[in-house]
Amino acid sequence: MLSENHYIFKGAIKKYFLLLFLIIISCNKEDVVVAPIPVEMISFSFLSEFNSTITEDLVLTFDGVNTFSGAFDYFLDIESLVATYESIADNVTINDVLQISSVSSNNFKTTLEYVLSNAENTSSKSYFIEVSYVTNLPIEMTSFSFLSEFNSTLTQDINLTFDGVDTYSGSVNYLCNIEALVASFEIVGGSVKVNDIEQTTGVNGNDFNKVLAYIVSNNTTTDSKTYYIEISYFTGLPRILINTNNAAIDSKENYVEGSVTVKGGLYFEDLTTQEMKIRGRGNSTWFLHPKKPYQLKFGDKTPMLGMEEDKKWLFLAEYSDKSLMRNKISLDLGAMSNLEYTPKAEYAEVFLNDKYNGTYLVTQKVEVKTNRLNLPDNGYLIEIDQDHRIDVDDVFFQPTIFSQFHSTNVFNIKEPSVDYNSAAFNLIKNYINDFEAALFGNNFKDSQVGYQRYIDVSSFIDWYLIQEIAKTVDAQWYSSIYFNYVPGEKIKMGPIWDFDLSYGNVDYADSRYAEGFWVKENPWYKRLFEDPNFENQVKERFMYFYNNTDVILDKIDAYGEYLDRSQVKNYETWPTLGVYIWPNPIWYNTHSEEVHHLKDWITTRMNWLHGEFN
Repeated sequence: MLSENHYIFKGAIKKYFLLLFLIIISCNKEDVVVAPIPVEMISFSFLSEFNSTITEDLVLTFDGVNTFSGAFDYFLDIESLVATYESIADNVTINDVLQISSVSSNNFKTTLEYVLSNAENTSSKSYFIEVSYVTNLPIEMTSFSFLSEFNSTLTQDINLTFDGVDTYSGSVNYLCNIEALVASFEIVGGSVKVNDIEQTTGVNGNDFNKVLAYIVSNNTTTDSKTYYIEISYFTGLPRILINTNNAAIDSKENYVEGSVTVKGGLYFEDLTTQEMKIRGRGNSTWFLHPKKPYQLKFGDKTPMLGMEEDKKWLFLAEYSDKSLMRNKISLDLGAMSNLEYTPKAEYAEVFLNDKYNGTYLVTQKVEVKTNRLNLPDNGYLIEIDQDHRIDVDDVFFQPTIFSQFHSTNVFNIKEPSVDYNSAAFNLIKNYINDFEAALFGNNFKDSQVGYQRYIDVSSFIDWYLIQEIAKTVDAQWYSSIYFNYVPGEKIKMGPIWDFDLSYGNVDYADSRYAEGFWVKENPWYKRLFEDPNFENQVKERFMYFYNNTDVILDKIDAYGEYLDRSQVKNYETWPTLGVYIWPNPIWYNTHSEEVHHLKDWITTRMNWLHGEFN
């Protein structure tokens, strides 16, 4: 049995050999190499916590090799972003500059190389950071307004309405200085210019009488977008400013001298101040109503509200027509027809000596001119009128047959200027008498010797249909019946004129009713309708106007919208709504009701005529 000392000795021997082994190893000439731990970039991101221009965190994606990439879908300051990353490394550098996660700021417009290494610099690896981004600010105008803070003539702020595309619109009253309004706006972009002039919100004043283009550019001016600013001034209609130095316009015969300025607004050209003279015009409209119609005359031919230049312009007051539309839509019918010429007309607000005088329809005058009824020098313009309405210097005649029906009618020679019993006077008088003789003769239907030898049937039909649709009270025989004639040619009806007492707006005749014929009782037309050929042509041509009924009604709706603010001001000045004005057969409390009544009357009229003609 081994003694305890044996085991002690055996243990000492083991310790000795172990110590000897370690000494031998430590004395080996070749050292043992221990492999370093590899460096690695684990994640890379940009956090809003450390970047005020970032709206949400962006975590970049690793490609599995050496590149992290990501994209911002909005514009931001890419040149000074702070990166946040996780890595296994002692050092992270860019271009030998030490980086600290969530602290160091860099320009990421180009790919950056992050170099990771250990403390002994015995292990390193490069990682590439690729960031794409929006290179320019998106171009947008987010609001547009006029603030009373920056505009002393405004009593309240005006915020314009955006159409969702490219236009801001709004309205200002006539007390506002529209020629020097200071705009306030908000944009996303780099700069704003108007006519190449840099704009600053709340600073720059501009003239907003016309549509202004605000050009918003991005921050590098490589792209831009145009926004249009439409300001409707006062009622939105053009304004005509007439100045007579406070001299009264109280005569139809004597002109008053003065000046006129036209502010065309959004849709018409301006007219700088011009010398002119002005007088009254009309018959019942002049004598019976306080809102007077006028004739304005320039010294030279001058354009007006987009209409061709000429010297004379008429201002229709539309006092008894509370829709303000009967003349306008009738002239539209004339423009749709085959008539040789129909006067043009545009609405405007008229100011007399700085005082608002209401809404007017400014029209061309029925006269022989190059830009109006264009006839040769020997061409005739004749108006069938009443003997008590002619002027002392008018030259007229009474044809043999027409006068037998209506003894007070005269055929007034408006053009050319002729003397009684002159060759030119006798020529037109004899031609009309010959026409009537053929029309009322036994062979009147004959195309060679009857009425067709003397008249342009197409113009007679279109003139008749427009007047019959409107059921114009005076067109049956009384007045404002125009026709023209060029020697060697045929009589042509027109131009059409004077429709304020049409479409049922009369209380002293059956023309107030939408049913029944009216103009057909004109002596000439009554005889013409005895020819089946003429009647059939009328029926056929009527369908053209009937099929355009909706076009007419749509025009009325459009004019109603166009006049919406204008009619308010007009009836504040001339409070005729809801009261009788000669010769209204019916009256309503609002303009919209007057317009609705007009549409109903026309619809009923068209349907009745359609039934009669078919």
